[in-house]
Amino acid sequence: MELRVLRYFLAVAREENISRAADVLYVTQPTLSRQLMELEDELGTKLFIRGKRKITLTDEGLLLRRRAEEILDLVRKTQTEFDSQEEIVSGNIFIGGGETESMSIIARIAREMQRDYPYVRFNIYSGDSKDVTERLDKGLLDFGLLIELNPLKYESLRLPAVDTWGLLMRKDSPLAARKTIKPKDLWNIPLITSRQSLAAEKILKWLNKDFDELNLVATYNLVYNASLMVREGMGYALCLDRLVNTSGPGTLCFRPLWPVLESNLHMVWKKDQVFSKASGLFLKKLRQALVQE
Repeated sequence: MELRVLRYFLAVAREENISRAADVLYVTQPTLSRQLMELEDELGTKLFIRGKRKITLTDEGLLLRRRAEEILDLVRKTQTEFDSQEEIVSGNIFIGGGETESMSIIARIAREMQRDYPYVRFNIYSGDSKDVTERLDKGLLDFGLLIELNPLKYESLRLPAVDTWGLLMRKDSPLAARKTIKPKDLWNIPLITSRQSLAAEKILKWLNKDFDELNLVATYNLVYNASLMVREGMGYALCLDRLVNTSGPGTLCFRPLWPVLESNLHMVWKKDQVFSKASGLFLKKLRQALVQE
């Protein structure tokens, strides 16, 4: 399976049309059609459903699209790492993490590196811990910012910031009159929570209930989307503080949980990781910044 053919496949999946994909790729339509048929023969499965007006992917085609994107991402990352092997520090740094105010520490270091090393580029991937660890394990990320830590799998640095859990709600909600939210307050309300919190033992311990006993109406991995559901009256979002602006005359407010529930943040990377110059320099500066905190 050649990288060129994977690029052809992704172009067709994106354009949903052989002719348009051929134009984008600057190849003839017969050539592109032949390459796709050879790819299907090689994999022994049908990848496309060819309609009159557009082409759609089969389940096997959807799987290949995901794998092809990961493969080509890894190829690009590898190329940039070798491109940065000069005396001038350059290249890409790939960092993944969930939404957290602690990302401001990373942003501060990135700003300093941008000033001193203008050829370094930061690439930030937003996702929950499952998404981030999968990309770390596949080599698509250099670093991950995680709440939960697997000390056997990753090296890590603990960040000084602490995130506080609470409930995001409309200001006209009955619970908005409370200063804090107790476990029983969550037992019967329509609840919106992140996929990450579903697997967090400390949250389940705090709730004193399993999530399947609650009125769980939606899940999210980006809290901004959850805030829109809360604003429309769909439910209450269990989330971290300082991620949604609740100051001023807006419709939303945030109330912390009681007893207080906090999470520590860790910057992690794979054990025995071989860093590019740019990534190694970032880690050095992060260590220095944490010493000064």
